[in-house]
Amino acid sequence: MKKLFALVLALALALSVAACSGGASTTPAPSAKPSAAPSAAPQKLIKVGFAQVGHESDWRTASTKSVQAALSKEKGFDLRFVDCDNNSAKQLEAVRSFIQQQVDYIVIAPIVSTGWDTVLTEAQSAKIPVIVLDRTIDDSTKYVTWIGSEFTNEGLAAGAWLKDYAKAKNIKDLNILVIKGTTGSSAEIGRTKGFEKIAKENGWKILDQQDGNFTQDGGQKVMESYLKSYKDKFNVVVCQNDNEAFGAQDAMKAAGVTYGVNGKVILISFDACKAALKQVLEGKINADFQCNPLQGEFLADAIKKLAAGEKVPAKTYMKEPWYVAEDILKSITYTNNAGQTVTEPLIKVTQAIADAAY
Repeated sequence: MKKLFALVLALALALSVAACSGGASTTPAPSAKPSAAPSAAPQKLIKVGFAQVGHESDWRTASTKSVQAALSKEKGFDLRFVDCDNNSAKQLEAVRSFIQQQVDYIVIAPIVSTGWDTVLTEAQSAKIPVIVLDRTIDDSTKYVTWIGSEFTNEGLAAGAWLKDYAKAKNIKDLNILVIKGTTGSSAEIGRTKGFEKIAKENGWKILDQQDGNFTQDGGQKVMESYLKSYKDKFNVVVCQNDNEAFGAQDAMKAAGVTYGVNGKVILISFDACKAALKQVLEGKINADFQCNPLQGEFLADAIKKLAAGEKVPAKTYMKEPWYVAEDILKSITYTNNAGQTVTEPLIKVTQAIADAAY
């Protein structure tokens, strides 16, 4: 009897377990949580090779940082960067290395404006679009777009300012020394061309022009040489970038030559970096004509458009203001490199402007 009872109890227990497991239950089981959506495929980075001139100036450092920030991995780029240290052979080698790496785009800030057609032909054969940044390439058109400054207008503007400034200050004779940038670079060529045009029209004496290679050390050495050859014979020094101006100041200071608003020498510079604009504010540089290095976002936009199959303009000019230490002139008028007569404002530097500069 006990065995029969145990058998019945075991059978009842088995049926109860089956019902709880849903085998015969009419109560719907709670729905399972939906599985997590599959993660998105990782974004394919756009491979870009950038052959930069070097690190010769505050301007160049700002240019490099601008490109690196705009072409970061977080923004969808794989940037391969080469500092070519002002060595043209190294720059050509860097471009050929990018071709071998089969990057998607090549960006060149050319040290000099010629000697490019062969390597650009190689990039074209490899179907790699080339973008030129900052300085220009003059012996080839095998690139898709250029982003930079109108260097001739910078030189023309500097000349137009000096003409009006000398008149306002009643300075009759201008005897000028020029510390040029790297010979053969488009910045040197354009600034020289523009300034010389105004000088010739006004009968100014350009006593000498020598290459300071856009460096502070170069500017100092050239100015030291000038001080030996042209002592007491000059009243204007034109430096084709800020770092050369810093070097020229060091040389003049050591020789006891005063410069700037209250000095014997009018000092003109180009680039308008933060350190230079502080000196404009202090009256140590009379005028500084900006060359805008913050081209990175324009470059990134161009690459994204090309990657999407869109067209980009052949040239993109950066917007650039002209800065002065005094407010005796409000604007300048000149005929620009496109043959247009333009009137452009002069901006007296304030502390806020200097602090906000690159």
